[in-house]
Amino acid sequence: MAKRERVVRMSVEQPLWRALTGYRVLTMVYAVLIFAFGREAYERPWIGVAYLAVMCVWTLATLPKVANAASCTKRFLGADLTVALAGILLTPLADAHAQTVDGPTLPSIWTAGSVLAYAIKGGWRWAGVASSLVAVANIVERGHPSRDTLHNVLLVWVASIAIGYVVEVARASERTLARALEIEAATRERERLARDIHDSVLQVLAMVQRRGTAIGGEAAELGRMAGEQEVALRTLVAGGLTRPSLVSEDESEGAVVRVVDVDEEDDDDSPVDLRILLAPRAGARVTLSDPGVPVLLPPPAARELAAAVGAALDNVRVHAGEGAQAWILVEDWPDEVIVTVRDDGPGIPEGRLAQAEGEGRMGVALSIRGRLRELGGTAELISVPGQGTEVELKVPRGKAGRGR
Repeated sequence: MAKRERVVRMSVEQPLWRALTGYRVLTMVYAVLIFAFGREAYERPWIGVAYLAVMCVWTLATLPKVANAASCTKRFLGADLTVALAGILLTPLADAHAQTVDGPTLPSIWTAGSVLAYAIKGGWRWAGVASSLVAVANIVERGHPSRDTLHNVLLVWVASIAIGYVVEVARASERTLARALEIEAATRERERLARDIHDSVLQVLAMVQRRGTAIGGEAAELGRMAGEQEVALRTLVAGGLTRPSLVSEDESEGAVVRVVDVDEEDDDDSPVDLRILLAPRAGARVTLSDPGVPVLLPPPAARELAAAVGAALDNVRVHAGEGAQAWILVEDWPDEVIVTVRDDGPGIPEGRLAQAEGEGRMGVALSIRGRLRELGGTAELISVPGQGTEVELKVPRGKAGRGR
């Protein structure tokens, strides 16, 4: 099935990059004009001319680099700051009186553009480092920390850190807004689906269950099956099983809310919500409890884990009887996913599993433990005669994608 994709992009950061581009060009022209009108005061004006020529070529050639966060690489930021610092330190060589007169440096306020690029790209910490280097270069250039020098340094330092902090807050807000929009869209779709199902399918299944139970016989079995499907549908609708959005996948484009409709067989690389695979297992005698948010695993791992849960439920039906109750508990931890299957059956007598494996019946060994072993996980079975059986399945996230 072809992918149908709807993307909403949000970015309060992008206007800052456009403003920085304009700032670099304007301050470049300003630095050239300041030097041109005061060139008679320079003892070695050729140094200033050479530096400003390099600065102008660099500024115009690197305009695409400050167009967005993706283009503004760490290597470029380092080179750009080096050009700015070199201009500050070359000022005393071009003007021997620069250390005694509080005049402008060769790059003048163009230097602030390099610091602001650090702030927009990396936040307030990067801005603090860059502005501190500029402060040291200015003090070295002056030879002593004069009042005007300290004033200018402090202004650049505070402004760049403030802008970097604002950028970090904006990025966090974009991610929050993207998630909120996704939840809102999923909620609307779930409510629509719930109305449709409640008005049609669920009412029919409930009626079949009641009539089948009243009639008895084969109709009672049909009613029981209808009741199980009703519970499964209610679980599916109530769970809100939706794919997660891809947030801030490209810093230059801002936060992203993405809604994709695909055939799962054609999208093997996308994480799968384990709850979607386990929801059909819920029924009148099987209760599913999940975190209420997507439990994402690579497709092979999710399918194998769901199959292991199915094998555990098959064992419940075979050994605990059709009337046994079972509970599935899904736990989503940062480093692993744990699924526990528990029943209220008679339990497994001690030594029974080893005897079954010796007789060639390998249901638990292959269907459950074997599947988990291929995923790098474990399966632990705890059974007390007369108190039911509990199977705990663990899949570590770091190895979950290495299954078959």
